[in-house]
Amino acid sequence: TKYSKLIFRKSDTVPEELHQMVQESFLTLREYNCLFQDLVRIKGRDFLTPVSRILIGNPGCTYKYLNTRLFTVPWPTEGCDIKYCSPQIHAACKALMRLNDYLHIEAVKALQGQNLFETKEIKDTAVIDREQSFATSLTEQGSVPKDQSGVCVPEDDRSLKNRTSYNLTLLNYMDPLQMLYLKQEPYFGMGNMAVSWHHDENLVERSVVAVYSYSCEDSAVEESNEQELKGRDPAVWHVGLKVAWDIETPGLAIPLHQGDIYLMLDDLNMTHQHCVLAGLSPRFSSTHRVADSSRGTLEYILGQCELALQNLQTDSDSMALSLISLEAAVVKQVEEIHNEVEFEWLRQFWFQGKRYLKCTDWWLKPMAKLEEFWRKMEIMTSLVLSEVRKEQQIEEQRNETISCFLLLLRERQKLRKEWTAR
Repeated sequence: TKYSKLIFRKSDTVPEELHQMVQESFLTLREYNCLFQDLVRIKGRDFLTPVSRILIGNPGCTYKYLNTRLFTVPWPTEGCDIKYCSPQIHAACKALMRLNDYLHIEAVKALQGQNLFETKEIKDTAVIDREQSFATSLTEQGSVPKDQSGVCVPEDDRSLKNRTSYNLTLLNYMDPLQMLYLKQEPYFGMGNMAVSWHHDENLVERSVVAVYSYSCEDSAVEESNEQELKGRDPAVWHVGLKVAWDIETPGLAIPLHQGDIYLMLDDLNMTHQHCVLAGLSPRFSSTHRVADSSRGTLEYILGQCELALQNLQTDSDSMALSLISLEAAVVKQVEEIHNEVEFEWLRQFWFQGKRYLKCTDWWLKPMAKLEEFWRKMEIMTSLVLSEVRKEQQIEEQRNETISCFLLLLRERQKLRKEWTAR
């Protein structure tokens, strides 16, 4: 009952053709050196992840974790012009899009199954309650609500789609024999951890996480059948699960073999933590997510830039630039967008994102456009400075503008120093 929202599918339930395509795509991406360790920031310090990764997904989508923004290598989307560095990389991205479609269907079926199970449980409970109530006293029959058997309203198609329409996959690769040191799992003695206990970040609420696992097993690394073996087989990769902030409830470790799949349904990612327990052979995983794209798409940030630039006007005769409004709220909004485009997008991309040029140059044009918008916002900052120096400004309005403006300038200065140090 503690782990009922974890669904496990053995590899023989997945079409063989899909296995072949996906596993070839993993090996292609490794061969072309498209998997990278990320430099992440934890408590003000930078760390290289032991796992190498690449983000593949909808064009213009990003995913942020541990203060690091990853930019998708777009999978081949209809109507989108994407140039790949080789036909092999194109084929790899196409295979992962096929896997994404397959896992979406599996996730919908799993959620529908869970909803049916919960509805049946509630109906059964309601029937028992009514019978007990009737046995106790005929007069209490009316106390059972007429609609109790329908308490669990079936989830509509739109909600199911929103929670299962994966917009990206984060591919992970790790060879444990190349790692000098792996942490030991601290609570249940599960052995070496490739990834420590965590929740996945930046996801749509109650969305399903789907994972396809491929460990490059050979005859030398096989699961032991010895009866006396206690605990998990250290040669085999496992996914570990535990109830969040609880080490009294026993943890769970499930062995993962070539082509196995697991789904974390509903709120499991929030109520539980998971880790990855290292085996002996190299392993790939494709972790499909519904990333929260409210502030994480190219469309969003371009829209924000256009909103900021509405406060900039050009004189038709002299071509001189000036600001339309100096109201504190307008200045604040523009400078917040200025900071967002610089630190959440431009610096994040040029810090690590240019690695993806090994796969495609898709992001270069959007980044050039964002830089152009950023330069105009730099001019707008200068214009605010020159305007607030003028004496004819109403003092109260001038002070209010300066107050919020300086706060954002200080923030910008602090972040620029941090990025320069990195």
